Amino acid sequence: MTSMTDNAIAISDLTVRYGRTLAVNNVALNVAKGSVYALVGRNGAGKSSLVRCLLGEQRPEQGTSTLFGEDAWSRRAALMQRIGVVTEEADAPPEMKVSSIARFCSRLYDRWDQGSVEARLRTFGVPMTSRFGSLSKGQKKQVSLALALANSPELLVLDDPTLGLDVVARRSLFEEVIGDLADRGTTIFITTHDLGGVETFADRVGMMENGRLVLDEEVDALKSRFRRIRFAAQPVAIDTAVLRTTVMRSWGAGAEAIVSNYDDLAFERMRSASNIGAAEVEAMSLEEIFIAIAGGKS
Repeated sequence: MTSMTDNAIAISDLTVRYGRTLAVNNVALNVAKGSVYALVGRNGAGKSSLVRCLLGEQRPEQGTSTLFGEDAWSRRAALMQRIGVVTEEADAPPEMKVSSIARFCSRLYDRWDQGSVEARLRTFGVPMTSRFGSLSKGQKKQVSLALALANSPELLVLDDPTLGLDVVARRSLFEEVIGDLADRGTTIFITTHDLGGVETFADRVGMMENGRLVLDEEVDALKSRFRRIRFAAQPVAIDTAVLRTTVMRSWGAGAEAIVSNYDDLAFERMRSASNIGAAEVEAMSLEEIFIAIAGGKS
């Protein structure tokens, strides 16, 4: 069992309200040190409000957000020495050169590795002499990432980091940067729409919907219980007491079901008892699972 001291992030009963709008509704989640947690959800689900509270930028109406056992709101200045952040919208004065931005940021951190900033930006193909305002959206995000990693953070928070990146840059971010950090034990908290990118290295995934955390589960466990079943003929009567059917629809001359608690033995027993004919059982990607969970909801 994970103790509080094993968590890099611990959020409890977190609630955020803007007037009458409930943006985050009584959310609780933990992120173990050295793990990768991916938070997903549609736009407006409450992810950004949660991240602001997580980083101590916003005080919640109720509940707590702690980083390494310390309150994110009251201990923010000290905690930022241990954390790297890449925001959804990279921002800096447009006339400043990248080298000047890095020099300014270096004064804010006790540990700063200027060589790592320059090396990463060379890899990304972003000159240090460039004006920030002349960079593309993707290049600005790459500058933000290089700066976020310059203090060798124990926790890296990425708010939709692939926004504006092309396919090659996204692959570099996930495989070369985040994958490498995860292998070295850096804790990573990422909000994203790019489920295919995080599927290979995320340990745990959460899903927000209308301010609530409706799913919080290990990725392997989630993928092991979801299956797509295609039947050669219809109608098909699935015993929902045995297999919970999330989606049921026509598929050619047959039918397709998405099951959220799949078990080989239970399915075979049900198929024998119900005289169900030929059926194909397929594993599902993380993206397919979330479409099945959220696709029919507004």
